[in-house]
Amino acid sequence: MNNVSQHLVSGALSGFASTIILQPFDLLKTRIQQPDHLRKFSHNPLSPQSTFIISTAREIVQNEGLRGLWRGTAASLLRNVPGVALYFTGLNQFRTFLATSPYFTPLRASSSSQSTSTLPKLTAQGNLMAGACTRVAVGLVLNPFSVIKARYESSYYSYGSLSEAFIGLIRSGPSEIFRGAIASSLRDAPYAGIFVVFYEQIKSSLSSAISAPNSAVAAAVPVSLSAAVHSLSAASAGALATLATQPFDVLKTKMQVRSETKYRGVWSTVRAVWQQRGVAGFFDGSTLRMSRKIFSSAIGWAVYEGVLIAVRRPPRDEE
Repeated sequence: MNNVSQHLVSGALSGFASTIILQPFDLLKTRIQQPDHLRKFSHNPLSPQSTFIISTAREIVQNEGLRGLWRGTAASLLRNVPGVALYFTGLNQFRTFLATSPYFTPLRASSSSQSTSTLPKLTAQGNLMAGACTRVAVGLVLNPFSVIKARYESSYYSYGSLSEAFIGLIRSGPSEIFRGAIASSLRDAPYAGIFVVFYEQIKSSLSSAISAPNSAVAAAVPVSLSAAVHSLSAASAGALATLATQPFDVLKTKMQVRSETKYRGVWSTVRAVWQQRGVAGFFDGSTLRMSRKIFSSAIGWAVYEGVLIAVRRPPRDEE
């Protein structure tokens, strides 16, 4: 299996695992973000979102059973499996390209960090550029799938099948196919850039701490320990990047699931959210998205790097 195939397979497995496990978070986040107001629960000023989340989840389970929390899983898989595969593969290729430039190559590579990763080492500027550019490019290519995913999770659309959803979207024209693409790019570029920078920094620090007592151990870090480093690093980076980009996620969801004129453009959507909910409106669903990103990052990057390490690790000689 060549290098590109390894990254594609690792990324696809990563996207599949995180989507299947965490789809309820995406579903509930979309339901939180789709309305203009949290009207039903305005009597609880302390935590209207928490009340809405619990009530929405209870309503879905009562009407559709536990399977209802996984509504839209097929659409999510259609978006996330190729999306994560392309992102990880593109990220590696772009990082490999940037690593050829002295400007983006660290002056001193960490041997301990190298022992828990198979990926190219870059400066913070290189990681920021690689993450942002790759995520935006993949997001634009797969934006139609993102629109279908958001609408499947919303309660405003009732598609009979994925084919019906795609036919309806295509017939609507380019304006619908790329609905919310700008808001998605404004969210994805800083998110991915910040994530990769923090992920590599945290991973490097943890790897150095693990191998500090005995530098000789650095060359043979156990797979389980590597997985723990990747999971913790990704979860921490995911939390920081999610908090910084939450407002753009709200704008993206509004633009993709609402049909009113005020949600046709980024600035008009900003005005609508501000007028209806104020600052709090830009953080609707933040708890769910934060939880989802922390877990998906931990699962996704552990699976991705773990598969690569397992594939590339030389077999033990039989005695």
